[in-house]
Parts: sequence; structure tokens; C-alpha cells
Amino acid sequence: MSDQHVSSSNRNGALTAVPDPEVRPKAQRRQFTAEYKALILSEADACHSPGQIGALLRREGLYASYLTSWRRQRTRSTLAGLSPKARGPKTNPLAADNAAQAREIARLQAKLQRAETIIAVQKKLCTLLGLPSEPDEQP
Repeated sequence: MSDQHVSSSNRNGALTAVPDPEVRPKAQRRQFTAEYKALILSEADACHSPGQIGALLRREGLYASYLTSWRRQRTRSTLAGLSPKARGPKTNPLAADNAAQAREIARLQAKLQRAETIIAVQKKLCTLLGLPSEPDEQP
């Protein structure tokens, strides 16, 4: 007797199919290039007799809503509007602000370091030349 069961019986004695236990990979979202969209739109625009657009959509495995949205994209802009939209997590506006402030802090710290180096060199120069390094305070 085989270890794999293809079918089993229920209470009534009728055979029922056992579902396949294999996990199928997650379906990928279809993505169309801008050139493909432009080609399909040009073919659809060239269709004049009834049923030609339907035949085109069946041949390519597309929905009529694709044509609607692609035409809308085409009217908004030329080829740039036909490219796929970026997907994924949205950027946090606070993260961009924090990064800009971190760059500003680094720039100011470098500027401060240069100023402190210049002051140290000026003090050494004053001691070598015998000049007073700090002005005397007047009462």
C-alpha cells in the first residue's frame, strides 16, 4: 500500500480529493515596461473595426482597464508617465530632516575645528615673536 493518499472517503462513503500540501510561491505583480505599454497603445489606437481591441487584449492577456489607465498616463506625460510607479515603504520626513541636521552639525564642527586650529597657531606665533597673546583688559 502506498504512503500517499490521493483520495479519502467521507461519512457517506464518497471519495473526496485531498488538497495538495505543497506550498506555492507568492504570485508576483505584473510589471510592464514603458515601451510595451506604448506598443500596445499604438496597436489599440490602430484598431478600427469592432472586436479588434478585444482580440488584441485576449492575445496579450490584458484587461481593458489597463488601456484606460495607460491612456490616462499617456495624456499626463509622454514616456515618463508610462514607467512603473515606485512601490515600497514611504520615506519618513523626520528622517530626512534629521539627516540634513546631522550634515549641518558635521559641517559646523569641521568649521569650529579649523577655527580652533587657526587660534592655536596664532597663539604659538605670538609666543615665538614675544607678543602678548591676549589683550590686556582695561578697567
